[in-house]
Amino acid sequence: MKLKTFLQESSYSSVTFKRIKTNHIQIKAEINGLKGLFIIDTGASNTCIDLENHKLFKIFPEESPEKASSATDEISKTMISKSNNIKIGKWVKKNISIVLFDMSFINKTLVDQGAERVNGIIGSDLLKKGKAIIDYCDNKLFLKD
Repeated sequence: MKLKTFLQESSYSSVTFKRIKTNHIQIKAEINGLKGLFIIDTGASNTCIDLENHKLFKIFPEESPEKASSATDEISKTMISKSNNIKIGKWVKKNISIVLFDMSFINKTLVDQGAERVNGIIGSDLLKKGKAIIDYCDNKLFLKD
């Protein structure tokens, strides 16, 4: 039995992802009903949106006491937005919190390496909620309904 068949029989849905020039995994997703481009980052603890995109996704950020860090240490200020909806393929989660920060340094790096800008990052918080399985051979992200 193929992995895809087994997972579909186990109430998983799948979405195709793209490996970009930087070797990141890129997917399309919807936040609050609006489409965007995201990187899957299993090492990111939270799902994040570029602060400049908060109006695009109808996100209402609030001050956040949380401190953020990254491999580059270029994240200074974070904000948070609660009660958001996300859709990845057919998989939907409601009432999700999203961290917002200035992602210009991430997008600059992507563009400098020949990749597209992204609106945000899908982090391990959502991947865990969806019991995510990444099939690198077939470029599929599976999420449990």
